[in-house]
Amino acid sequence: MYLFPKYSAKTISENTVYLVNENDKLTGYKLSKDQIAFLKEGLKDDNFVMVNNFGNVNIFCKIEDLKKDGNKEKVRHLGFKTFEATKALCSSIHITGETTLAQELFIEGFALSSYEFSKYFTKPKKQKLTAVSFDDKKVNASKIETIVDATLWARELVNEPVNYLTAEQLAVEIEKKAKGTAVKTEVLGQTKIESLKMGGLLAVNKGSVDPATFTILEYKSKKAKNKKPIVLVGKGVVYDTGGLSLKPTKGSMDSMKCDMAGAAAMAATVIAAAKLDLPLHIIGLIPATDNRPGGNAYTPGDVIKMFDGTTIEVLNTDAEGRMILADALSYAKKYKPELVIDAATLTGAASVAIGPHATVAMGNAPQKEFDLLSKAGFATHDRIFQFPFWDEYKDEMKSTIADMKNVGGAFAGMITAGKFLEHFTDYPYIHLDIAGPSFNSAKDSYRGLGGTGCGVRLLVEYLSSK
Repeated sequence: MYLFPKYSAKTISENTVYLVNENDKLTGYKLSKDQIAFLKEGLKDDNFVMVNNFGNVNIFCKIEDLKKDGNKEKVRHLGFKTFEATKALCSSIHITGETTLAQELFIEGFALSSYEFSKYFTKPKKQKLTAVSFDDKKVNASKIETIVDATLWARELVNEPVNYLTAEQLAVEIEKKAKGTAVKTEVLGQTKIESLKMGGLLAVNKGSVDPATFTILEYKSKKAKNKKPIVLVGKGVVYDTGGLSLKPTKGSMDSMKCDMAGAAAMAATVIAAAKLDLPLHIIGLIPATDNRPGGNAYTPGDVIKMFDGTTIEVLNTDAEGRMILADALSYAKKYKPELVIDAATLTGAASVAIGPHATVAMGNAPQKEFDLLSKAGFATHDRIFQFPFWDEYKDEMKSTIADMKNVGGAFAGMITAGKFLEHFTDYPYIHLDIAGPSFNSAKDSYRGLGGTGCGVRLLVEYLSSK
């Protein structure tokens, strides 16, 4: 966890990062001409040079034109490189030079790089590098810290194994995180879910020994600009075996604790919005369960009656995320929302289509909302790519024995899943399939190892723009 000490010349660490532009003469740092030439050559090659000078760590990072979104991401990555290079060398580091934006981007990448999931080590390594200071008074440290904290909390939830993070425990963790903020929480337990007849959530839960939950978060600013709430819905499948349609691919279950990444992102976003005092009314809905092939598990061929009365022919129990989301989307109607956005690790098809570099987005909301979301995605490098949402894809979801079936044909599985979900909406709707970017198998950037916290920075930026 990173601290942000008050900026003061007296607190500047001897371990310093110099953010410089192409024309900077490296003033304020005593170097020979040969050293300056060496640094400039190194900066030309990869924008990063580290010098160990009598025990002090000094790093030079060349900052390019920040009007380009790609260059903003380079600065975050320089923060990652700096953290990796210095984490074992010093306890604090100071950032100086260049613009406010450059410092903010660098600090964001630096702080996000600090996360490690070390809870289950018997002797976890203590992190030596714990503080960063900076000399630009315009740097919005509070906002950065709030967004970083929300992202890292989402990562922590995703990385928790299901033998700890059951659906009930997920609800507990959300309640704990919301405590002390302006977010109100309510957890509907198994009995209440049964009384509401949430057939999709109950069907997926039938194979589990642990009860399902349905968590409601609400943040309403006294200065809320939206008369109708924005509703954020997150898929909370805390572990997915595929149910009786057991996942067949080798290794395909290894990371399935991440199947609640949508729930983590949406809960974290609502809480971050409250901490940032955004002038909005936001509601979060988190349906949660695990999906297992237990004794009474729902089966291919079953017909399920959903919360809104729609009947669904189940052809694949591994298409479970849409079953629990459908009930939540129907439940959202009671709020008469301005807009509903869901986030879910919903389909392998989305991951195959565009890989880990962006979220698949689609829906029937006005194009201006997608444009705002896309702009937020480029600003945070938590990008979206909009897919078509034509009604022809919905035709594939027709069943011969019920209103709908829960899987489509062999192609465009991410879109047919989205069209399935749209059936349960009567409001402007955006669907985000985060299957690709939600989990990292290697720590190769500030996104970390394991859960990435995908969606949090994107949605906080989007909501801030509104």
